Amino acid sequence: MHRVILHLDMDAFYASIEQRDNPLLQGKPVIVGAPPTQRGVVSAASYEARRFGVRSAMPSVTAARLCPKGVFIRPRMDAYREESRAIMSLVTAIAGERIQQVSVDEAYVDVSETCQADGGDESLARAEPLARDLKSAIQDQRRLTATVGIAANKLLAKLASDYHKPDGLTLVRESEKVAFLRPLSVRVIHGVGQVTEQQLLAAGLKTVGDIQGYAGDLRAIVGNWGPELRRFAMGEDDRPLDLSDEIKSISSETTFLRDTDDRPVLRASLKEQAAEIAAKLEKNRLGAGTVQVKVRYSDFTTLTRQISVETPVSQSREIYRVGCWLLAHHKLVNRPLRLIGLGVSGLTDPEPRQLVLPLKV
Repeated sequence: MHRVILHLDMDAFYASIEQRDNPLLQGKPVIVGAPPTQRGVVSAASYEARRFGVRSAMPSVTAARLCPKGVFIRPRMDAYREESRAIMSLVTAIAGERIQQVSVDEAYVDVSETCQADGGDESLARAEPLARDLKSAIQDQRRLTATVGIAANKLLAKLASDYHKPDGLTLVRESEKVAFLRPLSVRVIHGVGQVTEQQLLAAGLKTVGDIQGYAGDLRAIVGNWGPELRRFAMGEDDRPLDLSDEIKSISSETTFLRDTDDRPVLRASLKEQAAEIAAKLEKNRLGAGTVQVKVRYSDFTTLTRQISVETPVSQSREIYRVGCWLLAHHKLVNRPLRLIGLGVSGLTDPEPRQLVLPLKV
């Protein structure tokens, strides 16, 4: 059976909901997050704000400096989750129940059985009307836009949905997948994080095409992951949609020998934890949509606080920064701590970067 995978990605989901629910915000640079006066971070940004360089997990004060006319809106996570449930119900009704939801605004759908034809490219082409119906239903019933990628596997479907946003639809045929990937930055490949990217760049491999044409052994550059990296560079990916052993969360904790509220000590612990978590995300080729802090006081009272961001974070400095904000925002260090912890969840593919040279299909 020829595989046909759709990747649905809602466009600037949190900010788009705010613009839909408040028509006065339409066309304005909306920044979902705490106001810059409260040392907050950005959860999401509308496309109007993104043009100024505003991104998720960025300090709100930085976002305000980049986008002075930005309209800051506090997150309404309950509203976003409710909207997500309504959208995923539409996806199931239109495209079928073989769905893997990876975040509130993103899902893979296997429509292989519905779209079967004699050839792989023909099967993929049959998914295009289905994708258009799905986009139209979301537009008509939820008054939001979505971008859909169509391909024979998760890797390509994800890249296809990132290729033409917002409100896009891109189909990557099997016969064109190598050419589709060739001009793209190595950073877009699933699993290539900051460290791996630097290793590849140091070896002169800047684009996916460079990897495709590399005659040497990639294991000398990226270790045992080399063979899989080459397969990804050729557009080959046999990962199933719903892995029963999928990692749900990653966390790290420090229990102090003596209770402390010393800020340098606490910051040092958070930095170590963020680095440990980022390394695990890198190893498992993942990004995180939610960051959580955990504190335990002398009387063993334990509190956790978390925040979700629209664009997955994977770098230690991003995770550390959000963790510090959570501690400050919720005033958790109001007495000595017995334990401090940092964690991430909502794990999904890391956010690709530097998609270039559109390919018409």
